[in-house]
Amino acid sequence: MYPNDGFRELERQECLRLLAQVPVGRIVHTRQALPAVLPVNFSLDSDGAVLLCTSAASELARAVDGTVVAFEVDEVDAVTHSGWSVVVTGAATVVRDPDEHERLTRTGPRSWAPSPEEVFVRIEPELITGRELVGGRSLYGVRLSP
Repeated sequence: MYPNDGFRELERQECLRLLAQVPVGRIVHTRQALPAVLPVNFSLDSDGAVLLCTSAASELARAVDGTVVAFEVDEVDAVTHSGWSVVVTGAATVVRDPDEHERLTRTGPRSWAPSPEEVFVRIEPELITGRELVGGRSLYGVRLSP
């Protein structure tokens, strides 16, 4: 978080509640030594881990397995100049345990671009941060737009 930027910092539980309300987020990882950002649908596991479902042959699965990634979700209202953003940072791993894969097949996210062989990617939430802007006003009560 950036101190004194005027946004309200969100607590971990509030971040998890907001994460559970939206179906699409962005995964940020490294691709050829540069940041790469991909929109993905997701769900949360019972322990707060972010779960993705993708093709076993996808570049995404290979790129993030065993690396630290960021996952960002937000909701913005351009009319009221309000919204929030939550970022989860943690290690991403492809789920290889057959029992866990079977459980996630029943309870986890469904890929919006299904493929014959799918894998689940789990992002362990080592750091969860969030911030909110309400009604175009900063934390200090200063109006941010005319």
